Amino acid sequence: MIYPKIPLAQTVIQLCKAKGIKHIILSPGSRNAPLTIGFSHDPFFKCYSIVDERCAAFFALGIAQQKQEPTAVVCTSGSALLNYYPAVAEAFFSHIPLIVLSADRPKHLVGIGDGQTINQKNVFENHILYSANLKLDLKDEKNVPNGEELPIFKNLEDKFERLLGLQKGIQSFNEEEINTAINISKFKKGPVHINIPFDEPLYEMVDTLSVSPKITEIPFKDAKIETHILRTCFEDWDAAAKKMILVGVNQPNSIEQKWLDELAEDDSVIVLTESTSNLHHPSFFNNIDQLIAPLTDEEQKQLQPDILVTFGGLIVSKKVKQFLRKYKPKHHWHIDEKEANDTFFCLDNHIEASPNEFFSEFLPKLTHYVKSNYKGIWTSVKQTRKEKHKAYLKDIPFSDLTVFSKVLKSIPNNSILQIGNSSAIRYTQLFSINKTLEVFCNRGTSGIDGSTSTAIGAAVANVKPTVFITGDLSFLYDSNALWNNYMPKNFRIIVVNNQGGGIFRILPGHKNTENFDTYFETQHNLTAEHLCKMYGLNYSIASNIEELKRHLNLFYVESEQPKLLEIFTPKSINDEILLNYFKSLK
Repeated sequence: MIYPKIPLAQTVIQLCKAKGIKHIILSPGSRNAPLTIGFSHDPFFKCYSIVDERCAAFFALGIAQQKQEPTAVVCTSGSALLNYYPAVAEAFFSHIPLIVLSADRPKHLVGIGDGQTINQKNVFENHILYSANLKLDLKDEKNVPNGEELPIFKNLEDKFERLLGLQKGIQSFNEEEINTAINISKFKKGPVHINIPFDEPLYEMVDTLSVSPKITEIPFKDAKIETHILRTCFEDWDAAAKKMILVGVNQPNSIEQKWLDELAEDDSVIVLTESTSNLHHPSFFNNIDQLIAPLTDEEQKQLQPDILVTFGGLIVSKKVKQFLRKYKPKHHWHIDEKEANDTFFCLDNHIEASPNEFFSEFLPKLTHYVKSNYKGIWTSVKQTRKEKHKAYLKDIPFSDLTVFSKVLKSIPNNSILQIGNSSAIRYTQLFSINKTLEVFCNRGTSGIDGSTSTAIGAAVANVKPTVFITGDLSFLYDSNALWNNYMPKNFRIIVVNNQGGGIFRILPGHKNTENFDTYFETQHNLTAEHLCKMYGLNYSIASNIEELKRHLNLFYVESEQPKLLEIFTPKSINDEILLNYFKSLK
């Protein structure tokens, strides 16, 4: 087998292999050549070449999202590394394991005006679980790390022994840092950065390894829920007639169904889920905005819970945040092994466990259900909302709302559904999702910047067909995502093109002015047609309901190319139709 000659590169690659990091996304460069040589010549690794580093990082994020295991991105020195930052931030807030391997110049070449050089040390400081800044291999007297001065040697034998000792210390330090970084990413689920200095020559190769790094693991132990916390939970639960469970972003099939069924039996409990919660039960409330938007102040007081229990990632619904911040529960428990966000400014109990661990300790020990009409009242409201939802959709003209109604029903069973941010995820929230679908969206930072790249990475990592629904601005912003040789044939993109940032039309502000059109809505007349031709996607368009139905009938049929369906909606009425939708629910 071929290996890079540089021991530090060998060390990084061997430890990645030992810890099962199989998927490696490489972006071209010279300084990272030792890593590229090593990863690409070892059949253990599945390597991908993606030029645009921002797209590469989100592509890696999509793979890690699906695999739930660390995925590595490798780049050269300089500004290439900074292009990873949006995906690093998303991984940080979404708890996705991402390994950033950045090549760097040696310390003595940083800060002297050398090309393609920035200050790479701790560059992701505010959005990273761990930063490992490795030391340069010791080659000769000119190359002593960290500005250390060379000692005075009595003879050549003394000189050799001292330099050998320094190199052993460097090797040991680097091994420990690499082990620590990867272990943290694996077990704490998040991004880590390993910065790796290489000196020239960079392209030398050997056929035998010169180092055998030590492999260490961190003994992470599952924390047991303390008895006094459980006791307090039992007392509060028994005293509460109105309990609300609100679930954010949640991995599919991660909660045992028996606990969901038990919660559904309790008349004092209502469970609110989102599209990204990936939880389904006939008695759950899966359209939060539908429920809350039409409520009067008096009705909101009636809905106000005594206890709010949350788990999962970040919440999409702005309406539920506003409601719970105004009508705070007496108690807010958040169940999570790592952290608890005080989203509603009333958090009083962080239960450091997984939901399954907590429910297994808690629910079987409940002695009785509290008598309550809480669930019954709101179940009746939910049914009324559904009837009004259906009635409204029957009479409206072709629009964004119509499109999402038809598209979401059309997606084949057992598909992966990736959703873009902004309007796309918010429209999706208004509809019930087929329970066989697995739903994902980059809600860690809620940015539009890498949704397409993430969806393609997810499609590569999963044998199930992947459908990606996005808005036009998000799609165009991340159009370099299509510069990718790995899109599966069963990958489908649906672009809802309303010629701008349609979501801004439903927000407060002056509309239909030159200032608004230019700087907020950012109107345009661009389409995806020529991008599809350039990148080899089958392209079709729909501009009315008949065309949409006709294209959806064929859209998911097997093909030799990925497909993109661009749906054009009238931007002048979308906002009015959506605002009137919420009025119609009252």
